[in-house]
Amino acid sequence: MRWLIGCLINAVLFMALAGYFQESFQLTGFTAAIQASILLSILNVLVRPLLILFTLPVTVITMGLFLFVINAITLELTDYLMGDSFEIQGFGMAIFFAVLMSLVNIIIQKTIFEPSRSSKK
Repeated sequence: MRWLIGCLINAVLFMALAGYFQESFQLTGFTAAIQASILLSILNVLVRPLLILFTLPVTVITMGLFLFVINAITLELTDYLMGDSFEIQGFGMAIFFAVLMSLVNIIIQKTIFEPSRSSKK
């Protein structure tokens, strides 16, 4: 259930980013946003751990900041696999979107998921 909520949150976030950054991020509709969100979550499970493993020395040297580059790479892979329905203009924008998505996901996790965990105790 939590995975599905995360996918829906990312889909809504994709729609918001596409509306706000119209020149840099194109999305054909909410269906494409949901498909991209599901594909991104699959890539995060399959590809992201390998990228983290291969770039572990760089990630350690940059104190974890290289993880934003890895997130941008997974966004670019999503862009490539989705075709024309999901477009990010450039790797710099992918890094910017990765940082924005990380911040929004942290805020949502702390405000929505964390209080529900503490109330169950």
